[in-house]
This record gives sequence, structure tokens and C-alpha cells, in this order.
Amino acid sequence: MKKYRILTGLQPTGDLHIGNYLGSVRELIWAANKSSDTETFLFIPDLHAITVDHNPKQLRENIKKLLATYLACGVDPAKYTIYLQSDIEVIPAISWILETQTPFGELSRMTQFKDKSAKNELFGAGLFSYPSLMAADILAMDADYVPVGKDQKQHLEFARNTAERMNKKYGKLFIVPQELINENTAKIYDLLDPTKKMSKSDETLNGVIMLSDDEKTVRKKISRAVTDSDAKVKFDPKKKPGVSNLLSIYAGFKNITPVEAAKTFKNSNYGELKNAVADAVWAKLSEIQTNYAAIILNGSLDQILEAGKQKAERLARMKYAQMREALGLRI
Repeated sequence: MKKYRILTGLQPTGDLHIGNYLGSVRELIWAANKSSDTETFLFIPDLHAITVDHNPKQLRENIKKLLATYLACGVDPAKYTIYLQSDIEVIPAISWILETQTPFGELSRMTQFKDKSAKNELFGAGLFSYPSLMAADILAMDADYVPVGKDQKQHLEFARNTAERMNKKYGKLFIVPQELINENTAKIYDLLDPTKKMSKSDETLNGVIMLSDDEKTVRKKISRAVTDSDAKVKFDPKKKPGVSNLLSIYAGFKNITPVEAAKTFKNSNYGELKNAVADAVWAKLSEIQTNYAAIILNGSLDQILEAGKQKAERLARMKYAQMREALGLRI
């Protein structure tokens, strides 16, 4: 029976928050546990992180923290191929070949380049060709499915277009990847501004609960969450975004729906709701933080990355050899 391959990655740009956990990390864990016909490749795209000015020491620390956090949340290395992007040395070579086959206009229309270049005075050519590197990550591993958020849809479409163009020109080289969207994924918003998604790039982080926050900080942030003057606990994202966000957070950590959560608190006031949300969040975060401390101490991260590297590198080298043959780069 064919196993379908899922590939996903998260840039090592800092600590994760509860929105990352409920909307991404937890979904990965569930997918690996409930399906026997898929295999999941989880990589840390560190090469993408250097497309803008960065601090090498901080990047190294972020890579370590991100991997340890994934494991602390419950990602089982036995069920995933986990690797560091820069460990797969042929990925940049594959990316270069893809770049040579990509029209300049197609790259220039990518919205993330426009957004990021406008925000950063210091950026290199790699920011412009970033989509080709992302396509290389996906196509080198013959990924069937790629989980995507709204901000990454264009990049997956770029990878699909690249695969189709090269398949037509050089024969069947790549699997054309499909997007994987879970409509039930929890959408968590900023506690102080429930009209915008929770983000670790927020300047103050006052409305963002990080997985590394201590109990006092968690309770303080939730106690200050925006609600409304209605004083009725209902799940209505349009009319009651703040209350609905709290219900979504509670529901996410209790593995129920926000509507079910609203029924639980139909006779409660906002203070009682906030206390219950804080209890649910801290129960999980305390577990994650305990796991994290143990993982950092046991020194297993290098071995996990090495095991994943061996499998991912073998696949990437096979794909690179195919590409060289198809393009006439071998004699």
C-alpha cells in the first residue's frame, strides 16, 4: 500500500505561542497518531531564516529551542522524519536548477517578497528566490501533501507550477503536491485585539501567550483579555470576538468545540470564564515546559536530526540525480 507523504516546516524565528500549538503542532501529532497510510517529514527551514539580516548565535539557539519544543509538545521522532534543511546539502543545488527554469516575472509577483523587502532594509537576492528554495524543499522529498496557511498558499502554487512546467519539459520528474487544509484547525487571536491573529512578531506580546510563559504571566495575560459589556458568554466571533476567542482557546485545550465550551459557561460571568481558560492553558503549558527541560538536558537533539538527515538526504540525492540526467548535466 502506497504511503502518502506529508511535508511541513516552521521557521526558527523564536518561541512558539498557543496559536502555533493549537493550529499547527497539535494537528501534526494527531495526524501521525491516527493514520497508518501517511509518513510525515518535519523539517526546520534554517536556510529560509537567513534571507534577511539575522544574528547567527540567536538563530542557532532558535533552532535548538524549536526542535525541543516540538518534541516537548508530543512530536514522536519515531513517527516522523525530522531534519534540518541546511543538513541536506543538495537542496540548494536543486533550488538553483529550479531557479534557472523559472520566469523572472513569476518570482517578481510573489507577495511575500514585496512585504518582507518593504519591511527590511537589509536583504539579499535569496529573499527574491525564496519560493524556488521552498519548492526545492517540497519537490525533493516527493511530498504528496503540504499543510498550508493562507500566507503560504501562493508559495505552494508556485511549487505546483514549477513541477508541472518541468514535468512537461523534461518528463515525469516530480509529484505535483496538493495543499492540505484542515478547516477545523483552531484559529486563535490576540487577547488584546481579537480582530488579528495571535503572532510572535507582536511588539509587546501582551496579547500573546507563549509556550514558555510562566503561570503568573499566563494568568495575567488572560485576565486582561478583551471581552465586551454584554456580560453573556456566547460563541459569536462577529459580535463577540473577544469572548469567542477565549472560548476557542478553552475548547482547543479541552479538545471540544467552541460551541460546546459556550454551553459549559452559559451561566458563568467573564471572570469565571477567564479563570477556567487560564487553568486549561496552564495545565498543558506546565506539562510542555517540564518535557522541554528534560529534553534539553538529555542531549538527544543531534541524534534525532542525524537520523532524519540520513533518510531525507538519500531521497534528495536521488531526486538531484534524476534532475541532472533529465537536464543533460551528466555524461
